[in-house]
Amino acid sequence: MMRMFRSAPRKARSVSRILLPLLLALVGATASAKPAVFEDSIAQRVQACVGCHGAQGRAGPDGYYPRLAGKPAGYLYNQLLSFRDQRRLYRPMNQLLARLPDAYLLEMAQHFASLDVPYPAPPPSPVTPAVRQRGQQLVLRGDPARELPACVSCHGDAMTGFAPNVPGLLGLPRDYLNSQLGAWRTGQRHAHAPDCMAKVAQRLAADDISAASSWLAAQPVPRNGHPVTALPKAMPLNCGTAPQAGGAQ
Repeated sequence: MMRMFRSAPRKARSVSRILLPLLLALVGATASAKPAVFEDSIAQRVQACVGCHGAQGRAGPDGYYPRLAGKPAGYLYNQLLSFRDQRRLYRPMNQLLARLPDAYLLEMAQHFASLDVPYPAPPPSPVTPAVRQRGQQLVLRGDPARELPACVSCHGDAMTGFAPNVPGLLGLPRDYLNSQLGAWRTGQRHAHAPDCMAKVAQRLAADDISAASSWLAAQPVPRNGHPVTALPKAMPLNCGTAPQAGGAQ
């Protein structure tokens, strides 16, 4: 028995002689390793955005999150401010932007506005020919009987928007268009007065919103799908966020 107890410390010392150099080598390697380098760039800082809005802000794959790439910088900036200040309500965006300063939001907007990535082909429209025709009429000609201006009268004949504040309407998922027009119509989305989109949306029936959204979502984006810089001489509405341009927020 005494021999067993006497041999145990020797075995422990033997194990220690083997493990100690390994531990010292591990500690030395850890100490000499360089810390991970954080890429302090705007592309790195907007990773939280592309998690939902897709790589480079191309649009999310689920048919809801809109494209950010190539949108007018002024429009994107106004939306970021509206989310931060809770004029536009969507909890993940409200929380994400709650503590970000104006300068940071402007930098984010300018980053996505500068991206020029191709649009995918639009999905086929699932609606009937009659619904498509109604949507086309609302977008291109409006409905004078209800004092509804055509969408193109503010968003441009090519529907690609006007820089810096008026967004394009093409390349957006139908579900997203439906939800945003519905939010304007029910007062869940707001903009600075005069709130032109609220006025338009409140004159739209639910079927009108579905028809316009379906037709728009089925239209391909032109090869040069950038926002137009030369504003039209006259626009039918004056909007608070873009009083000179008159476009939707």
